[in-house]
Amino acid sequence: MLGADLEWFTTLAETENVSVAADRLHVAQPTLSRMLARLERRLGVTLFDRHGKRLRLNDYGRLYYEHARRARAELLAGEQAVADRANPARGVVRLSFLHSFGSGLAPQLIGEFRRVSGRVDFTLFQGAAEVITRQVLDGDADLALVSPRPGAPGLGWRTLLNQPVVLAVPAGHRLAGQRQIRLAELAEAEFIAMHPGFGMRRVFDELCAAAGIAPRIAFESSDLVTVCGLVAAGLGVGLVPLEQSVPPGVALVPLADAGASRDVGLIWSAAATPAEAVRRFRDFATEWATRRPAW
Repeated sequence: MLGADLEWFTTLAETENVSVAADRLHVAQPTLSRMLARLERRLGVTLFDRHGKRLRLNDYGRLYYEHARRARAELLAGEQAVADRANPARGVVRLSFLHSFGSGLAPQLIGEFRRVSGRVDFTLFQGAAEVITRQVLDGDADLALVSPRPGAPGLGWRTLLNQPVVLAVPAGHRLAGQRQIRLAELAEAEFIAMHPGFGMRRVFDELCAAAGIAPRIAFESSDLVTVCGLVAAGLGVGLVPLEQSVPPGVALVPLADAGASRDVGLIWSAAATPAEAVRRFRDFATEWATRRPAW
């Protein structure tokens, strides 16, 4: 398949709707249907199950889509590599990061990098750790700022910093102002936790397991700001990284548990050849981490 073929097929596979795909691609619906029919004749199989006007990828279609998606990502990476070589002062970095890095770490790194590296553009995405890790592995992101280090194979990793994890309690809580506490003392507490799939939920689960407690989770959220808000409202306690800004009504208590911290780092696909702009940003972030004061 050529680049244009990859574009229309992957768009159709992702939307599973001829009308929607045709609108996105700016082609007529009959034209798109004919393109699909020609491809299926060439392959000798149907790629979609038809349900009226609705399409659904079948097993053949899902198999072909995975190869087409990777091929499209490689072609886009090749185009970007040529553009970077032609004009190394420019370039694009597709950077994904956790929501909790959106108010501090990600803007700080991007801002300092652009002040010393010229006009490099960034495409940004925020999401759960599992989601952005999959983006990197699938070639949809060049780099991602994550925590803790993912266990998926095929990833490169560079540690940027290590953040202490602390207990967040309502300001009037009996533990507010205490010097430190062990999680084992909180076996009966109600916790506010992140949803499964988020980096801080993995840290939370691992710390509780190490402390030998099965936490009672009152609420789950996809955002640390919301976790802190629910704590401030007196609805439970939670674990947050020390750098997390907290609203009025929340007190932070250090944890005495070993390993009460989270590693923060950059990941990338070990199989991909990074564009020049991506390589320079990765190297800058590594050097930035060495200059950053330790906790």
